Amino acid sequence: MADIPSIAASVSSLKQHLETHRYICSDQIATAVYLAYHLRKPVLIEGPPGVGKTELAKTTAEMFELPLIRLQCYEGLDEAKALYEWKYGKQLLYTQVLKQTLDEVLQGAKGFAESVKRLHEFGDIFFSEEFLEARPLLKALREERGCVLLIDEVDKSDHEFESLLLEILSDYQVSIPEIGTVKARHTPPLVFLTSNNTREISDALKRRCLHLYIPFPDIALEQRIVNARVPEIAPQLREQLVRFIHDLREQDLKKVPSISETIDWARTLLLLHADRLDSELVRNTMNVILKFQEDIESVQPELRSLTDKAVRS
Repeated sequence: MADIPSIAASVSSLKQHLETHRYICSDQIATAVYLAYHLRKPVLIEGPPGVGKTELAKTTAEMFELPLIRLQCYEGLDEAKALYEWKYGKQLLYTQVLKQTLDEVLQGAKGFAESVKRLHEFGDIFFSEEFLEARPLLKALREERGCVLLIDEVDKSDHEFESLLLEILSDYQVSIPEIGTVKARHTPPLVFLTSNNTREISDALKRRCLHLYIPFPDIALEQRIVNARVPEIAPQLREQLVRFIHDLREQDLKKVPSISETIDWARTLLLLHADRLDSELVRNTMNVILKFQEDIESVQPELRSLTDKAVRS
């Protein structure tokens, strides 16, 4: 079991352990995780797609050796899919059994009132823990050792869903009408919410969270990331491909390459036994880093100059 207090003893210790798990990050990112752990506040992580927002939550769970519970958000996500729902099939089956034994249940009942009381007791059973299907949010509250709860792409959900999150993130508890209030067991979950800024997150939800914006890394940091993820690649090629990616991000593209695509390209070039960039190699592997044909076509006239610049720098 991970020695969590030791790992989270300082920002530098936490950053070192993240890097041990191949998540290379800035001091700002490590500080956000450190504060989230000690203050037990959720972290709202914003930034462009592919900069490591989701990966930060995954790596934190791995580093602390805690379960990762993930809720993928989408338009129309509701309480039944995010929090809990009742096992209607099981309730129906038990109802059929009750019908078959109804005479036995009511045997000896004195009057209508007592008969109703006995049936009411069975009704309470149907809305008990035994018939409750826990979804990610409720599972996170009920984890004995605590967990990392990843609420991914919260900006894709509706404003109504944010209202549900407010209760949970305020006191780490939720009210279920038929059962009562469910509170976090022992240790509240460590919560990460990610957003790609497709819509504005409400002020109320932002107030509940620490805010972290992850931009694209600078050249030096991205080279360290590539080295951690693809250590076999030659230093010269690593420097060239990262410089090329950074210049490519300055172009007018529909989708600029993310860090994950930088890593994929490094693995591709390693697989092709490349030791340096050239325009032909870049042209043949452009589909690894650019995912729209119009982007590939738009950079073709600049391909040689971009490659030469990356090699000469």
